[in-house]
Amino acid sequence: MSGNGIRENLQEIQERMARAAARAGRRAEEITLIGVSKMHAAQAIREAFAAGVRHFGENRVQEWEEKRDAVQDLPATWHLIGHLQSNKAARAARLFDSVDSLDDAALALRLDRARAEMAAAKKLRVLIEVRVAPEEAKSGVAEAGLEALAEKVCALPQLDLAGLMCIPPFLEDPEQVRPYFRRLRELRDTLAQRLRRLLPALSMGMSHDFEAAIEEGATEVRVGTALFGKRSAARE
Repeated sequence: MSGNGIRENLQEIQERMARAAARAGRRAEEITLIGVSKMHAAQAIREAFAAGVRHFGENRVQEWEEKRDAVQDLPATWHLIGHLQSNKAARAARLFDSVDSLDDAALALRLDRARAEMAAAKKLRVLIEVRVAPEEAKSGVAEAGLEALAEKVCALPQLDLAGLMCIPPFLEDPEQVRPYFRRLRELRDTLAQRLRRLLPALSMGMSHDFEAAIEEGATEVRVGTALFGKRSAARE
């Protein structure tokens, strides 16, 4: 897709975000757009940045390593949004500004240790991924284990727990996805009360359902296809 195409897509997405925010009595400025750049070339990232996108999400550590040199001059925020294998935690801790898919205490410990070893100037931002649809999801912590995991993450000095993330089932009708978004917000609110700390981030909603997510309280939406177009199998 050309740079002009990405710019036009971004404008349409931003308009949709603004309308959804208005319907919920919110300000569009409260919501961060994360451009999901997995399986897209580094040039597409540069074009999206030129159009105004400042946050980007990648699914795999290895793919991001392959593209990173071509875009590392951009003052953007890089999110890992895909499932993180424990043997790649140290690399992820060095390569990303935020790990948005944390779902395991051992993984959290590995991230914390890696940040300590690299003497990072600031904590690694993390979100806990919650399995809001147990029968379908392959990753994410179960609701019953959320509080215990959050307590362990909060005790790690190199990690900054900012909130929660979810990947609900893909359903054609966004209204059918809405209950999952509402549930994540409820879990976040309850957890914040129990931990007695702010958890401002709710990462939920993708290209086909981000408007419903915004109406249910999303502070970050992860948009790939609507921004970049269909993904190619080729990698940078």
